[in-house]
Amino acid sequence: MSFIRTIPLADATGAVRAMYEQNQSRLGYVPNYAKTFSLRPHVMDAWAQLQKSIRSTMNSRRYELVTLAAARALRCSYCALAHGKVLENQFFSTEETTRIASQAEGSPLEPAEAAIMDFAEKVVRQADAVTRDDVERLRRHGLEDGEVFEVAAAAAARCFFSKLIDALGAEPDRSYEDLPPELRQALTVGRPISGESTETLDSST
Repeated sequence: MSFIRTIPLADATGAVRAMYEQNQSRLGYVPNYAKTFSLRPHVMDAWAQLQKSIRSTMNSRRYELVTLAAARALRCSYCALAHGKVLENQFFSTEETTRIASQAEGSPLEPAEAAIMDFAEKVVRQADAVTRDDVERLRRHGLEDGEVFEVAAAAAARCFFSKLIDALGAEPDRSYEDLPPELRQALTVGRPISGESTETLDSST
C-alpha cells in the first residue's frame, strides 16, 4: 500500500527494475518501501550511498542499535521491524531483542550501548536540546569524537528515510508476521504490518 502511485513490478524497466531487482536479491521479494521510490529511483540510490558511507566506519551492532533507537523514537514500525530483525538474527536472542525494543528491565546492552541508544533517541526527538554533557557521556563510555559523529549521523539519516516512507504510506512487509509474536509486537511502534502478500519480479520479463 502507498498513498501515491507506484510503478507495478510488471511494468518496471530501466532504473526502477534495477532497484526492484537489487532489493529482491537481498530480501527475496520487492519490499513496499522500494515501491515508494519507484517514481524517483535516483533518490533511493542517493540514500543507499549515504547509508553506506555512514556504515563504512561504524560497528555493525552499534549501527543496528542506533537505528532501532531512532526508529522507535520516530514511531516507524517498518524500520524498527527491519533492524530489530537484524539484531535478533545476528547479535541477540529473541528474548534479549524484545527487552531492548521494549526498553524492559534485564536488557543485555552494555552501558555504552544503552548510552548510545539514549543519545540517538534524543537526536531524533529534539536535536537542539542535545548538550555538551550528552556528548561527554558518550566520551566517558569510550567513544571518540568520530564515533559520536557516526551515532548522530545514523540517527539523523534515519529521520529522512523513516519519515519519507511513513509519509507516503508504506506499510511494513507481510513477511514480518513471521517474527516471534512478542518481538513483533515490541517492534510494531507505528503503522501496522501490511495484510497484502509480498511480490516478486517475474524473471521472464
